[in-house]
Amino acid sequence: MATPGFRPTHVVPQNGMPAWEAPDPARPTVPLDALLPVQLVERRGDWGHVLCANGWSAWVDGRYLVAVPPDPPAADSPLARTADPRPLLARAEQTLAGYRAAVEELAVGSLDGESFRDRTRGHRIGVVVDGESVWLYDAQHGRWVYADGTRLSTYATDEAPRAVAEDHAATQVVSPDGP
Repeated sequence: MATPGFRPTHVVPQNGMPAWEAPDPARPTVPLDALLPVQLVERRGDWGHVLCANGWSAWVDGRYLVAVPPDPPAADSPLARTADPRPLLARAEQTLAGYRAAVEELAVGSLDGESFRDRTRGHRIGVVVDGESVWLYDAQHGRWVYADGTRLSTYATDEAPRAVAEDHAATQVVSPDGP
């Protein structure tokens, strides 16, 4: 049975996600089902406290939640800018070109193994292109991002949720319809 007035703000990623009783990795609970609509009610660092339609709540790694898009803007509203994937594509291209040049030098013998390791240390890229969709690894921010051409959004991060500092007040997320 759905909680009256429940309005999802996010959905669980397509593979489901682990959940915890509290923002503490030592207190796991039942994982959340894939694509489950949830309402994000509180954020504490990387942790998100979510409410499910049946009234059950849990803590999750809030960075993995997929936001439900807001209603489209009215026709007279200005267009909003989104993150541009081109700079990240250019960095991936430059990193790959540098790596390839080092491989070429190693292959012809003008670079030894130790010099190759030194020259390529810290290089890290990831690119998956599937038709109009692209997943890019943003090494500068330690995250995978997804783009469908012009819009870029975080898909996953390298880091586990961090503990919350006790002296930091929690952020309360309020629905656009009021409390």
